[in-house]
Amino acid sequence: MGHHANFARKFMTAAAAVSLVMGIFTSSTALAQDGLFGRLLDNDGKATGERYAPTVWVDPDGCEHWVMDDGFEGYMSNHVNRQGIPVCHRANVCGVMNTDQYFATNSYKLSAGGRQNLANFFSSANSRAYIIAGHTDARASDEYNMRLSYNRANAVAAVAASVGAKVIDVRGYGERMPKKPNNSASGMAQNRRVKIICIR
Repeated sequence: MGHHANFARKFMTAAAAVSLVMGIFTSSTALAQDGLFGRLLDNDGKATGERYAPTVWVDPDGCEHWVMDDGFEGYMSNHVNRQGIPVCHRANVCGVMNTDQYFATNSYKLSAGGRQNLANFFSSANSRAYIIAGHTDARASDEYNMRLSYNRANAVAAVAASVGAKVIDVRGYGERMPKKPNNSASGMAQNRRVKIICIR
């Protein structure tokens, strides 16, 4: 009798363990299907309903970072290899275009000639990937300039994509990173630019 009771107790314990594992697996599957593993959590650990998409962001020095929300909220960590060394690529500024020659004032629509010049550039630059960064002078509001610089950079990125070039990031800095002081017409003209960074 004792032998049978012992066997029954062990069997019930094993069955409970299997049931627990299956329950966790089922719950995890349900959560994954519900998208909760792809949502940000609030301070109480509850899903906020806001989805996140982890991506790799490459800084101007060519080093990779894991980010969520483009790093805007601070969700960023260095991408390192198994030895703990940051993953970096050779990067250099391979093109700076004066936007006066490519866009009308206050516009982010490329001229036909500008589009063709950019297509030729991206077809022959022979880089693994590109980062496109837009800049403006200090006229107009900061908010307006941020939007204009980003839209112009996006227009350049669209040409790159049209010829099969890989653009890994598009940025708009507005007036915040001037190349020259904005106290002269020539200085402002040099600040109105789109910078192309090549990752090789």
